[in-house]
Amino acid sequence: MVIGVALAGVLAVVLFVGIGVHTSAPEVAPGIDLSASYLLKLDVLGRSSAPVAPNFTLTNQHGQRVALSQFRGKSVVLSFNDDECTDICTLLAQDIVVADRDLGSAAPDTVFLSVNANPYHPAVSAVRSWTDSHGLGRESNWVFETGTPAALKSVWNQYGVEVELDPASRTVVHSTELYFIAPNGKEMAIGSFGTASADTSIYSHAMAQMANDLLPGGEQVSVAGPSALAPNQSDAAIGATPPGFSLPMVTAPARTFSSSSLRGRYSVLNFWSSTCTACVREMPAIEQAYKDLGARVDFVGIDVSDNRGAAAAFARRVGVMYPLVSDASGDVASTYQIPALPFTAIIGPNGTLQTLHPGAMTTEQLEYVVKNLDPALMHD
Repeated sequence: MVIGVALAGVLAVVLFVGIGVHTSAPEVAPGIDLSASYLLKLDVLGRSSAPVAPNFTLTNQHGQRVALSQFRGKSVVLSFNDDECTDICTLLAQDIVVADRDLGSAAPDTVFLSVNANPYHPAVSAVRSWTDSHGLGRESNWVFETGTPAALKSVWNQYGVEVELDPASRTVVHSTELYFIAPNGKEMAIGSFGTASADTSIYSHAMAQMANDLLPGGEQVSVAGPSALAPNQSDAAIGATPPGFSLPMVTAPARTFSSSSLRGRYSVLNFWSSTCTACVREMPAIEQAYKDLGARVDFVGIDVSDNRGAAAAFARRVGVMYPLVSDASGDVASTYQIPALPFTAIIGPNGTLQTLHPGAMTTEQLEYVVKNLDPALMHD
């Protein structure tokens, strides 16, 4: 538990900012390479020295009393989540849905267990509502537990989880550990979720792979999903420097926009299309983030393989104020290896990829990730 306590001092504002920035390599597990370990910020405990995870009993989202010890024989990924959270915890929720898909037949042997980190909202109805709102209601191996504020605090203390309370606003800031608990009940590794959680496809795969590693050999599966790549393996890997682009503006085709103008600040590239329903729903959230952060962060919307007239008309209806460029051939989207739209990439001031997020983002999620990449924005 000494390691757990030490890690718990790292609050949500001290998070992953891209492969290649660490001064020492994290540890690896049998199925986890260095790139995946960086994503999980993994510390692996030796089998002989791994402690038994402290047991606790709380109430799940269905009103049932559930103990950690009931999951002996399964791989457990334990997290602590705020049931009122709209940013980092919601990114983890997306990751768990994808990790379950990647685990395939091993999903029933894995439990994603979370403990409520918000004592201001301890009701069962609150954790059930959060579960359903963020796509986890259909995941039979998701368990979100809550209890009285005193009971929750006891579990936080057992695991060395840091929770800062603001009585005035009734909000919390909590640390972001992930505890990987083996079927024998031992705590085999400690990781964390943070801005890396926005890299849904590769973070989910790494988390699923670590959970799979804990299972007996006969129960392990070949985990689906893309593996994390090192910067020297792909231009679209976290930490790599993708090639630049120069594209015509959507609303003024005679003018071009060059990515070279983005150097020196964090930049949000949002890939979209007017024919993409999820993009249409997401666009107002991106515009709001631009209004909130645009004085310090660059935003560019990249319209992919779309009719330029339709894209321009849609942008006018939404009232988009940040630059929109046309990637008519899809070449730039191909460079970023985008599987589907919408897709958001965040580039660092030095031109390296910091975050790749498939799927729509809310304003809160996007602002959380950008502000944690650039702490100077925290008080803006």
